[in-house]
Amino acid sequence: MQRRLIDYLIITFKGLAMGAADAVPGVSGGTIAFISGIYEELISTISNVNLSLLKTLFDKGVKAFWSEVNGNFILALLSGIVISYVSFMKLAKYLLENQPVLIWSFFFGLIVASIYFVGKQVTKWDASIILSLIIGAVVAFYISSLPAMENNNSDWFLFFAGAIAICAMILPGISGSFILIILGAYKTLSDAIHDVDIKKLIIFFSGAIIGLLSFSHALKWLFKNYHNITLALLTGFIFGSLNKVWPWKNTLSWHTNSEGIKSPLIQESISPFAFNGDNQIVFAIILMILGFLTIFILEKIGAKKA
Repeated sequence: MQRRLIDYLIITFKGLAMGAADAVPGVSGGTIAFISGIYEELISTISNVNLSLLKTLFDKGVKAFWSEVNGNFILALLSGIVISYVSFMKLAKYLLENQPVLIWSFFFGLIVASIYFVGKQVTKWDASIILSLIIGAVVAFYISSLPAMENNNSDWFLFFAGAIAICAMILPGISGSFILIILGAYKTLSDAIHDVDIKKLIIFFSGAIIGLLSFSHALKWLFKNYHNITLALLTGFIFGSLNKVWPWKNTLSWHTNSEGIKSPLIQESISPFAFNGDNQIVFAIILMILGFLTIFILEKIGAKKA
């Protein structure tokens, strides 16, 4: 499909939305990719990365290689993701520390709308489809409720943690950073980034690349052969993740990073009326509605052939 400049600008805008979501622990950029209509193309593009691309590069040149790797799409999307992630990360960190109820309210509304828009793409509902949705919801809810493991510094463990976390990052409804916390690899990775530990960073990103390429092939196959079941399963993942983004929580334990800064680690969802402090329920409902409407806008943009 031939794309114009405006089409790539729209893809960059979708990348901006994905980056903003990824900047918030517990929210998956994969959800935004799905709603905005680029998820299957993204999975297909990643799964097409293989050694034959090098043969294309050497035999046919850069232009043929760039076309085969879907380079314009990747460049436009990654530009938006990186720009948004870097610029929104500090704001997200500030809001999570100072206004957690409000930022989680916005993302709660966003994910509720996501459930509707992903679910409506299922063309036929039967017992197997409903079972897939239930399984997806139970798995995501279970993962979001897991206690964190002890911190592990093993190189092999870090490699596999990278592979598992990147798979979570491209699944709608499941946050890769939250998976790292559960596995006990979050502190190891954050320390490696802070200390510029090249060895550990190479090990982690090697695992992430292998996990991404392997898992994208599996997802592509599932979409091709079991499209409705896969959609239902992903809808269940998003539904089950609502527990993670529920605005009113009671903190059971804390995580301390390498700089000594504490952040909530294990939390339980509670009623807004049992919340210890100002529940901000009026502003929370307004932001839920805004989050809900944001998905309508993204879905409308996603309806464009971009």
